[in-house]
Amino acid sequence: MPLDINEILESIRRKDILSISRIITQIESSNCDELLSEIFPYTGNAFRIGITGPPGAGKSSITNELITRYRNLNKTVAVIGVDPTSPFTGGALLGDRLRMAQHFSDKGVYIRSMASRGSQGGLSYRSQDVGNVLDCAGFDVIIYETVGVGQIELDVMKSSDLVIVVLVPESGDDIQMMKAGLMEIGNIFVINKSDRSGSDKLKTSMQQIFSLKNNLESWNNPIVKTSIIENFGLNKLFKQANDYHNYFKKSGLQNIILKDRYKQQIESIVIREFQIKFWNKVRKKYLNSVLENDQKDWPSPINLLKKIKS
Repeated sequence: MPLDINEILESIRRKDILSISRIITQIESSNCDELLSEIFPYTGNAFRIGITGPPGAGKSSITNELITRYRNLNKTVAVIGVDPTSPFTGGALLGDRLRMAQHFSDKGVYIRSMASRGSQGGLSYRSQDVGNVLDCAGFDVIIYETVGVGQIELDVMKSSDLVIVVLVPESGDDIQMMKAGLMEIGNIFVINKSDRSGSDKLKTSMQQIFSLKNNLESWNNPIVKTSIIENFGLNKLFKQANDYHNYFKKSGLQNIILKDRYKQQIESIVIREFQIKFWNKVRKKYLNSVLENDQKDWPSPINLLKKIKS
């Protein structure tokens, strides 16, 4: 017999890990609007960090180092690691979590892998809802680690208070960096694996790019060189994250971001509900009947939608 909403909410609030895991699985696979509505009043307390950057930049290793330092301050940490879903099998290789293996037995750390399920924004569709569950559970810090960023994979910003962009010395030429929206969303930039040659050149190029921006904010995006192998720059990165957290709370930025996130969640719900109601059985059947014809006989997508709606 399933638990009622109040019992589920109580289990989340007392950080019952088994219950939290089951609820997250349910959220990933079905509609949990009633439960998410009950959870919402208990959210807005956790500090949410998004870690993004190209594949192989060392995002999981950086995440692991941040977990260690937050735990040294007795902060509880939850990690949502989003891995790419295969377009052929629909499955996902959730292997990056192996880099955080030292924390699996720590009761103050919860690590959850999620498949991207076709999301083009770097995060799973349900990652914000899962973040709200973990926020409700009382985790002090929630870290989102994205699939790996292309130019359209920028919705990490929508879910996070702080966005850390992880790059490597081979991350690309100046022009490509300026084109990438990636450079617009970061609050802290990390040049990881900077024991390799080219890290100083990359840092100089990034400083030149930032100098061209008309940045009226009092927070100047720091660039931190790190190396996991050489064990340098990691304490500086953690200090910058804490400095940003203080700035985030004192500057009024927290209120602005929470309002934006609230509006974005409403827009996502509207889009989802519209798609569900629009694609009823009759309309799907009509679309499939059109696709059975030769391509030359297909109406334009605009005309097809006009016909479907009429």
